Amino acid sequence: MTSPFDVREFLAGFLAEAEEHLRSSAQNLMALDRSFAQGQSNARAVRDLFRSLHTVKGLSAMVGAEPIVDLAHAMETVLRSADRAPGTLRREALEPMLQALRAIEERVSALAEGKTLAPAPAAILDALGALQPQDGQGGARPDAAVSLPPEVLAKLSAAEKQQLVEGVAAGKRALRADFVPTPERAAAGLTISSVRERVSNVAEIVKVLPLSRPRSEEAPGGLAFVLVLLTGGSDEAIAEAAGIPKEEVLPVAVQSAPQPAPAFGEEDEIPAEAVQRRTIRVEVGRLDDALERLSALVVTRFRLSRALAALGARGADTREVAEIMAENGRQLRDLRAAIMRARMVPVSELLERLPLVVRGITRTSGKKARVEIDGGGGAGDGQTPEGRSIGGAGFAGVASRAGQEGRSIGEELDKSVADRIFPALVHLVRNAVDHAIEPPDERARLGKPEEAVIRVSCLERSNRQLELTVSDDGRGVDATRLARKAGREVPATDAALLDLLTIRGLSSRDEATTTSGRGMGMDIVKRIVDQLGGELLLKTQRGSGSTFTLRVPLSITIVDAFSFACGKQPFVVPVATIEEIVEVDPGRLVRAPGGREVRLLQRRGETVPLLALESVLHMERGTEPRRKALIVRRNAEPYGFEVDRMLGQQEVVVRPLEDPLVHVPGVTGSTDLGDGLPTLVLDLLSLTGSLGESRPS
Repeated sequence: MTSPFDVREFLAGFLAEAEEHLRSSAQNLMALDRSFAQGQSNARAVRDLFRSLHTVKGLSAMVGAEPIVDLAHAMETVLRSADRAPGTLRREALEPMLQALRAIEERVSALAEGKTLAPAPAAILDALGALQPQDGQGGARPDAAVSLPPEVLAKLSAAEKQQLVEGVAAGKRALRADFVPTPERAAAGLTISSVRERVSNVAEIVKVLPLSRPRSEEAPGGLAFVLVLLTGGSDEAIAEAAGIPKEEVLPVAVQSAPQPAPAFGEEDEIPAEAVQRRTIRVEVGRLDDALERLSALVVTRFRLSRALAALGARGADTREVAEIMAENGRQLRDLRAAIMRARMVPVSELLERLPLVVRGITRTSGKKARVEIDGGGGAGDGQTPEGRSIGGAGFAGVASRAGQEGRSIGEELDKSVADRIFPALVHLVRNAVDHAIEPPDERARLGKPEEAVIRVSCLERSNRQLELTVSDDGRGVDATRLARKAGREVPATDAALLDLLTIRGLSSRDEATTTSGRGMGMDIVKRIVDQLGGELLLKTQRGSGSTFTLRVPLSITIVDAFSFACGKQPFVVPVATIEEIVEVDPGRLVRAPGGREVRLLQRRGETVPLLALESVLHMERGTEPRRKALIVRRNAEPYGFEVDRMLGQQEVVVRPLEDPLVHVPGVTGSTDLGDGLPTLVLDLLSLTGSLGESRPS
């Protein structure tokens, strides 16, 4: 007797894969939205959208999620009709498709939380049904004639042929490359999976088709793969990526002519046994468990180091053990890097969701705005050397900032950081549309384009810190009006204005709207960034717009940190937050005006306010002469904290302080340096508030 089928066994896998396909669907819908605005079709987006929804429908049927099946099927039917008019989706279909996608996302979330799924909304199903062609309507349009063998051509859909036409019209070349698997190529790491990945970096892959061939020395497996490509690069680059001779890269002629083609779902796919699995999905909980075990190893190594030092102090010969400890340290660093890489997610997964947020706000506010996203990256499909659009094919990239303060890249960050920073990005984007951007008629009077631009960019400042910026071309922040509402003096600098803007409960609007006006947004952003040990910056100009910059660590669990002592108490601080450690010469310090216990340190032509850390933390003064100062920079201004002595630099495991009774400003967590006692992890940036009013004028 067999055990009953338990859908819970498959739920985790379903949720992971459904999330991936829903994210892809949102990207393609936004790409279509931009294409409509430019008066263009986008056959590739239609085809990719169909495939994602087809997969979601099949997965949902497996777990019995019938409301999701109904919605995905209705969307599929509309897209199948678009395929018969090759790849052309009617513009009025976009809004019902977006509503249906949101409804699917809501039901996937409910499934993840163990809730009962609501039925598919009848209004959405009716709207999608009205988009389907009636009998005698929606006939096939003339296709493109493509110079490919009949057995290949028969397996290209109308949308894929339209994709070739659009690519050639845009200045790309259509090519065919044949890859034949052999034992020699497999031994060299050349499989169809690796070839697809390599070729995708230099060309746009339209189709990959498996074809049978007579067995021979050249094709021992009796199988070949035909790659149909669009590229602006050279034949040599394609041949090198595919690991084939240049002579096997052949041109494909594309011209307009009627040509029958199968609809979606009738094409042959690469057989599963022909493609090696190169990725697996892992639950985040398993990665968290691996990181937890690594954290225990790091603490154990601290304890071993202390025990080894104690043995050395008693005269024992510890040289051999010290060498083993050093090697163990290197191995732990490598293990940490491997686990952290597994936890990393592309920043693009965050940024590509923002256009949908903006689209929803503009529809309710009546304003016009578009999002331009710069995620960096190299040239390739959909890319330029200057920047890369990662919000879909319809969103233009902005110029790369490589060579300024860092290098522009398509970066990754720890999933725990990504999950916490996304709400901050959403707040900034919503505020930009609701507060900063003027209505279209006002922008026209000011000589601005009616459609505003919100630019979101990503820049890696170091191997420990990521910089995200959100800028707009709106009206800028009215400092005078904001100060009057807060009952304070008008701020003289952008840094002071940001402090005013992040006061809890303060809003620049007189009344609440459906998107903002409750006085919570910027305060939430500031708290999120502070909790991550990051930094929030503002640059604004009346009439020209504002730029908010978020600098956040790539990871917040195991970090490189400096340890130091104030009196008898050790502390640690993340390396990423420290600009410099300097020697303090008491004879060259001067006391700041105002009577506060703040001294001024001259450092390379700038004045740095310096405060003993124990006075900020209300601790007893140490007996050792102070000789070190930790320099941090907040809102572009330097601040210094004087400490008794530095203890070293090491990797530490940061444990958050979740009990509200022990939450103290400036303390972000605790760690164990091997003595079994908790050592506080400080956020010196937030402690600069003690110096905020003491800067020299």
